[in-house]
Amino acid sequence: MTSGFLDRPLRDAARRLHELGVKYVEIPAGGFFPQVHCDPEKLLGDSAALKEFQQTLAEFDLTISAYAMHGQPLNPDPRVVETYKRQFRAACTLAEKTGVDRFTVQAGLPAAAEGDTVPNWLLFPFPAQYVQCLQWQWDERVIPFWREHARIAADHGVRVCVEMCPADVVYNPEALLRLRDAIGPNIGANLDPSHFFWQGIDPIEAIRRLGDAIYYVHAKDSRVDSHVTRRQGLLDPTPFTDLIHRSWLFRTVGYGHGEDFWRDFISTLRLVGYDDVVSIEHEDPLIDPDEGFESAVETLKRVMIEKPPGALWDA
Repeated sequence: MTSGFLDRPLRDAARRLHELGVKYVEIPAGGFFPQVHCDPEKLLGDSAALKEFQQTLAEFDLTISAYAMHGQPLNPDPRVVETYKRQFRAACTLAEKTGVDRFTVQAGLPAAAEGDTVPNWLLFPFPAQYVQCLQWQWDERVIPFWREHARIAADHGVRVCVEMCPADVVYNPEALLRLRDAIGPNIGANLDPSHFFWQGIDPIEAIRRLGDAIYYVHAKDSRVDSHVTRRQGLLDPTPFTDLIHRSWLFRTVGYGHGEDFWRDFISTLRLVGYDDVVSIEHEDPLIDPDEGFESAVETLKRVMIEKPPGALWDA
């Protein structure tokens, strides 16, 4: 995922990723991300810019595996939502033009009731009003928005890969499956294990539960700091800049969990039928992106299974 290299133009990022041996790139195209490497509206309006964009990736033997559209589609501020909708539609058109068939997204976080101005992450069933508010979020905000936008994506040949992450209405496998059941198979999972560890979710069990609903995978780690959690637990609003006082941190692959975990992770993905891209996302605050990507690539090279399984002697 080229978000780790937004400090440089696409050509420089592509060159570095090629040097590392990366073959597929997930390119931020809107939402939270600055449109440094890909501005769909600009590319659609400038054929020369679009040609240069595609030629740059081809020069460095890189194929786009997905456009990243992580953002705030359910924010109570209508200006935020309208911006996301516009970017999403433009990215759909660009995806069809460039042969990209997946978006990675966040489902979003709405307010808790009509007229509220702040998103509300509801995680406790008492008092009973909270349960009613959560149902309102799903019925009035989550399902209507994604029913429409999953259809728009499908019309352009794009599948929507929802990342289960904190401060989002879809933060665990059951919420992902709830959305998929309501919308249909154009909604699937972008499985990122980093968000599961600190919630107490076993990523291996999550893979088994989601099965063929997994459409995309992020390779990102996290590490729970037991020194902090023994004092204040895992639900932690400490700023990401105050590293030593946080209960958990995102880490690059191998710095939260060892290679044994990543071997199980890759093997279980294959067990449920996923044989596709593993997209490194660098958000480690302790390691420079260049060094972090290099370390992640080297770790994954040792654990990846790339060839299809051959027939055993007793077959």
